[in-house]
Amino acid sequence: MSATLYDYWRSSAAYRLRITLNLLGLDYDQIPVDLVKGEHRAAANMARNPQGLVPTLEIDHHSLTQSLAIIEYLHETRHTQLLPETALGRARVRQISYAIAMEIHPVCNLSVAKHASENSGGNITMQSWMQTFIPRGLAAVETLLAAPQTGQYCHGDSITMADICLVPQIYNATRWGVDMAQYPEIERIMATLNQIKAVSDAYPDNHQPAG
Repeated sequence: MSATLYDYWRSSAAYRLRITLNLLGLDYDQIPVDLVKGEHRAAANMARNPQGLVPTLEIDHHSLTQSLAIIEYLHETRHTQLLPETALGRARVRQISYAIAMEIHPVCNLSVAKHASENSGGNITMQSWMQTFIPRGLAAVETLLAAPQTGQYCHGDSITMADICLVPQIYNATRWGVDMAQYPEIERIMATLNQIKAVSDAYPDNHQPAG
């Protein structure tokens, strides 16, 4: 039985789940929720996701929200390598994942940046906001990756939740004109990740609704 993913093509959190589902070879039906049109605040989406967000994943007769919680659920129920076997390894992967998903992403969410821009009296633009806060966060991630536990990927030589969080964040950084040359370790890991079909198939432009 296939899963159903309610997502928006440019949502970082939804992007994480597309990558995860692809990596695990799980079939899913994709139903777009257009954030620009405000469909996330409509009654149907609020019933699925009380926060009025995306993504929501319907799988195993359950409706799940919050991308990192869903990734951990899939790891536990599908016995994946998305989290390491050791407690210390899992802590490190979560550390990197949270540095991206709970520190960079919330501040650089489009609704936050738009609010700051619209209420700054013209002193802040969307791009200046992104170019202030994304580099700060990525600098910390780059430092976290300067460790012997980093291998071909963020942690060792297997893709983990940390890599799944990294990919959408770098898509956004590039979109907003952040100079990625200052993060050589991130660039090295991204060059490898971008060669993986499960990752490239999840790329937002491949999921942009027609018209």
